[in-house]
Amino acid sequence: MAAPLDIFFLDPDGEGTLQARIQQMVAEAILSGRLSRGEKLPSSRGLAAHLGVSRITVTLAYTELQANDFITARGRSGYFVSQNAPQPPDFRPERARRDRIDWGRAIANRFSARATPKKPADWRAYPYPFIYGQPDERLFDHNAWRLCALRALGQKEQAPVIRDWYDADDPELTAFIARHILPRRGIAAAPEEILITLGAQNALWLAARLLLTPRRLAAFENPCYYALRDILTQSRCRMAPVAVDRDGLRPDLLPDDTDVIFTTPSHQCPTTATMPLARRKALLARAGQLGALIVEDDYEFEMSFLAAPSPALKSLDRDGRVLYVGSFSKSLFPGLRLGYLVGAPEFIREARALRSSLLRHPPGLMQRITAHYLRLGHYDAMVRRMKAAFQARREVMERALAAHGLEIAGRGVFGGSSFWMRAPEGVDTGALAARLSAEGVLIEPGAPFFSAAEPPRHFYRLAYSSIPEERIGEGVARIAAALARFAPG
Repeated sequence: MAAPLDIFFLDPDGEGTLQARIQQMVAEAILSGRLSRGEKLPSSRGLAAHLGVSRITVTLAYTELQANDFITARGRSGYFVSQNAPQPPDFRPERARRDRIDWGRAIANRFSARATPKKPADWRAYPYPFIYGQPDERLFDHNAWRLCALRALGQKEQAPVIRDWYDADDPELTAFIARHILPRRGIAAAPEEILITLGAQNALWLAARLLLTPRRLAAFENPCYYALRDILTQSRCRMAPVAVDRDGLRPDLLPDDTDVIFTTPSHQCPTTATMPLARRKALLARAGQLGALIVEDDYEFEMSFLAAPSPALKSLDRDGRVLYVGSFSKSLFPGLRLGYLVGAPEFIREARALRSSLLRHPPGLMQRITAHYLRLGHYDAMVRRMKAAFQARREVMERALAAHGLEIAGRGVFGGSSFWMRAPEGVDTGALAARLSAEGVLIEPGAPFFSAAEPPRHFYRLAYSSIPEERIGEGVARIAAALARFAPG
């Protein structure tokens, strides 16, 4: 008797071709012990009908498994698990064994007690995902990326892709950033002033490690990107949260002993406030008075679709005190984990040395694929598609929010991908998010963004980067209905 069909199922979010996914599914059943040596497999016709795929797809997967000696064919009898197939490990942990290490004392530094919110891995299963930073696969040109990957894997480029760059970066990628990306922000930088990082967060970590000591003071926005607060806490520096208003960080509130200022002037995280030109100049002047450095996180500048973005803070800098952080995570896809850090050659040299001791360099293959994607024009085309889609979604969301009387606490002047919202006083948006999750709606509670023992709990963020335009109206209606139930009285 053949193995039952109901032990076979395809992951709806699986990657690769149908043939590869079926091959992996059968191999995993063998490796996990669900199928044993000599056991008969379902017929190709039966498995194809069960999975809803063509018979030839299953046959090709079986053929590949047979070539790898996972399964064998026995004439007209069908397919069986090969006697040479890998045997699943027979591992049984000793239940009676006790760990004699006191990990409470052994661990000298702890990094797990953070306020970083958890985002559900299955967010795609929710019909109304108003969560930030997740990609919309419909806007991404998979074919162009695949062609760039094939080009990077070609024989002509084998050496630069597989070599160990030690502490260097792909020259094609840094050259494109220097010639095309940074000039859009008014920044002129040579390749030796650019370091490729594993996303913007890695760039912020490098800057904090190089610039901060327990005696130095870091000023940062309140509310702010919670991962930045974690980084500053881990650096053991002195920390000064500085309140933001509708124009972003207030320079007049910076402490007199500030050493480093962390700011997001173009799209303040999370309020989306855009710092006007006059305040940017005032911030630079205040930093000059203090002798402080500025770390500018320009994580979302490509999403300026309402008007041309304000010049980057670094483009106005005449003293070389601004370090600039950029990222491809928002404009390409977050799983890419590529960003860049721009600063004086002396600073970049030390950042490069620190990076090399931790991870040497970001994967050369990913750097080269990204360089091709940018150089061949696919990146600019994708940014145009994203801007058009985000503008349409923003307009739909603004109308829906107004129709249901929901209060917007912050909206980007030039665009962006989210709204910062204010619920009525007394509403805990953490509890609201849990209730809405059960109704298929995902929102982000605002409390984790604040630096306070008792942060305000009535703020929340609604992003429109990954929700289809046609679902926004119903999603906002569900949020309004839930808020009506949560509102005091």
